[in-house]
Amino acid sequence: MNIPNTLTFARIVSVPLLIWLIIDQDFLASFVVFMLAGISDAADGYLAKRYGWHTELGAYLDPIADKALLVAIYVSLGLGGHLPVWLVIVVVSRDILIVGAVVLAWIMGRPVEVKPLAVSKINTFAQIALAGLVLAKLGLGLGLEGLVGVLIWITGGLTILSAFAYFLGWLRHMMSYEPEPPEPRRRSKGKARPATSHASRATGGANGASRAEVRTP
Repeated sequence: MNIPNTLTFARIVSVPLLIWLIIDQDFLASFVVFMLAGISDAADGYLAKRYGWHTELGAYLDPIADKALLVAIYVSLGLGGHLPVWLVIVVVSRDILIVGAVVLAWIMGRPVEVKPLAVSKINTFAQIALAGLVLAKLGLGLGLEGLVGVLIWITGGLTILSAFAYFLGWLRHMMSYEPEPPEPRRRSKGKARPATSHASRATGGANGASRAEVRTP
């Protein structure tokens, strides 16, 4: 396991710690862990690109770590009453629907490749910014109520728009998908001899023998 994958795995391990800190209302420590997770995310991406440390494992672990961290923060803050319940439901439901759509397409034999859309990237940035601002407000005592209130509605709208964009792309894929035609069977190099050849030779031999018997005095 290389350094980027180690950093990604560390973010996954930090998820239960972050949940416990938020539930325990230790918001300063929660903010510190959140910032360290953000720094590790940027670091593993830079190292993977700079030194070519891309792996298939890292390609799967990185989005899982990011989503697990965000969902854990939103659910924990929602349970504590620091984020509106409707926003938590929208954020979690979007991720569940995307995963469910990918699994359904795979089960039906129509695999779909999920590529990040522009609206999805903006939505992810808004979700991270909102989580950071709420934790900073609670942990550092900053007066960010007005900014947080505006960002809540922006994040909710972007999350819904992103889910709708993914759904349209998935629906188009499912309706237009055409499976690859099966490969043609290869013919054997040797040609099979017709089955009648042996019979014809046998018949010819028998006719020859009968003619010979006729000519015999």
